[in-house]
Amino acid sequence: MRKNLRTIAVACLLAATAVPAGANEITGAGSTFVYPVLSKWADAYQKQTGVGLNYQSIGSGGGIQQITNKTVTFGASDMPLTPADVQKNNLVQFPVINGAVVPLLNLPGLKPGQITFDGPTIARVFLGEITKWNDPAIAKLNPGVDLPNMAIAIVHRSDGSGTTFIWTNYLSKVSPGWKSKVGESTAVEWPVGIGSKGSEGVSATVAQTVGSLGYVEYAYAMQNNLNYAKMINRAGKVVAPTAAAFQAAAASADWANAKDFHVVITDAPGDTSWPIAGSTFILMQSNPVNPADSNAALKFFSWGYQNGKKMASDLLYVPMPDSVVALIEKSWKENIKGAAF
Repeated sequence: MRKNLRTIAVACLLAATAVPAGANEITGAGSTFVYPVLSKWADAYQKQTGVGLNYQSIGSGGGIQQITNKTVTFGASDMPLTPADVQKNNLVQFPVINGAVVPLLNLPGLKPGQITFDGPTIARVFLGEITKWNDPAIAKLNPGVDLPNMAIAIVHRSDGSGTTFIWTNYLSKVSPGWKSKVGESTAVEWPVGIGSKGSEGVSATVAQTVGSLGYVEYAYAMQNNLNYAKMINRAGKVVAPTAAAFQAAAASADWANAKDFHVVITDAPGDTSWPIAGSTFILMQSNPVNPADSNAALKFFSWGYQNGKKMASDLLYVPMPDSVVALIEKSWKENIKGAAF
């Protein structure tokens, strides 16, 4: 009896002193595209609530794998899963932010935005059909610009990447040749180029390689003072990567009628739309292993929607409209067991 009482006493002491797993830290993994804004939100949220975020910026492919394996509370992907895949893996999917991918280049003597591309020409460059910066196809888009007789060094992601999905999805829409030869995915068989891991790796490789051309989320280009190109959009208009251009593209999304919020906003209509725009999607378990961890994540995202808009806008992301946030929070209540936020 005495031994039993002692065992019970020890158990009670452990229960009283143990900190529930995840109570002070939310775990997530995936998209590098969304990392700058999640990092900003996390810093502010921890100062306000004491709850931190441990987010692994490993690429969308890794995020999908980790949430499927239930090793994190949420995954983040710039490629939305199909409704069939959402259901098969017992997940809930919702958009957290909109942003944009830009062509990134390293040509000495040129200012950001001085070079203009269109989708078909970029596709030919990434197919290896255009190999020099002064190729007639590029020169035609850039009258008056002194283009060097220099080889183009292609830089692409080496890891499974939602940024790659946005890029290749766009190229597949505007180039039949790209669609048939390469296609769209988080990882593709690149015809040419140098692979670098993460948006950080692509940015660094482009910065170090004269004559290079890559692609990256715009926040990375802005934060690192890197050179980017303008684009000719679906309406045939030359547009710069600006908040207004990203907002115009995001406005084309019909979230209300998309099952599991499955929307891709590349090649959006409108004179002012940036053509290589995309969204980051959060993936969570519909029947979470630890409801407390799940609710901690939901509270963080709810806070971000309400309080993180300026931080997102300062990085030239496009926050989700309040009407869409209402749809998202409704989906939590309906689809995540024990949701309380």
